[in-house]
Amino acid sequence: MAESFALLMPVYRGDDAAHFSKAFASSVAQQTRKPAQVVLVQDGPVDEELATAIETVVAASAVPVVHHRIEQNVGLTRALTEGLALSEHDIVARMDADDISLPERFAKQVPLVEAGLDLVGTGMFEFLDDDGSIVGKRVPRTDAADIAAYSRFHDPFSHPTVVYRRSAVDRVGGYQPMGLMEDYWLFARMIADGAAIGNVPEPLVMYRVGAGAYARRGGRAQWRSELALQRALRDIRFTTRGQYLRNVSVRGLYRFVPESVRKVAYRRFIANGGAVTDH
Repeated sequence: MAESFALLMPVYRGDDAAHFSKAFASSVAQQTRKPAQVVLVQDGPVDEELATAIETVVAASAVPVVHHRIEQNVGLTRALTEGLALSEHDIVARMDADDISLPERFAKQVPLVEAGLDLVGTGMFEFLDDDGSIVGKRVPRTDAADIAAYSRFHDPFSHPTVVYRRSAVDRVGGYQPMGLMEDYWLFARMIADGAAIGNVPEPLVMYRVGAGAYARRGGRAQWRSELALQRALRDIRFTTRGQYLRNVSVRGLYRFVPESVRKVAYRRFIANGGAVTDH
């Protein structure tokens, strides 16, 4: 039986107004299977241009929108937690405010959740921020056992692509602070809890790659988040001691190599949930 679902989209002052408007339209009006509710979480104050864009899409949307304003910027973990609590539906689709959902995304993902999956992601096209040209494609692993095995080294889901059951998220304690890796920490706990998982290999989201995308994957802040995550995964016995040592060594080194090397490593190895290809 078809179930209604909610779209959960956070937005904050760092988002571009034009990008946000495109992201919203692509995930609501342009979908062949539309959400029944949009939960739009505004994480702190935004500039006038973005505020106007938000007001415009909310007023024009044929799908009911809950515009939840958080007075001060509190970060993604709390924004998503508050947004999930406002969902009227157990099936929730995630979307970022600067990416683009392809029209068949929810028509292909949601039935998989209706059929029994608790968490399902998709492949992604990577496109340049400046001219919109596609520069890469991520094809995730699709077999549940393969996804679970790969998750011991790297996040097997691209967060902006996932659709999940809120009940399965709630069962493991929801989003929890983990530096810059709250999504990986959530998905690992769901897998450890026995959630039914899968991925659609087809790219159904276009992921915006802007200036500094690879620079942000490195540095001390990322390293601290990485170390905290790896310790947490080990504490819940999600990884073995050998896997922990491997991850700290390999993923830790990745945070400190030059940006040019990090870009090559990311595209060839780190994000290789199945294959990462260049165009």
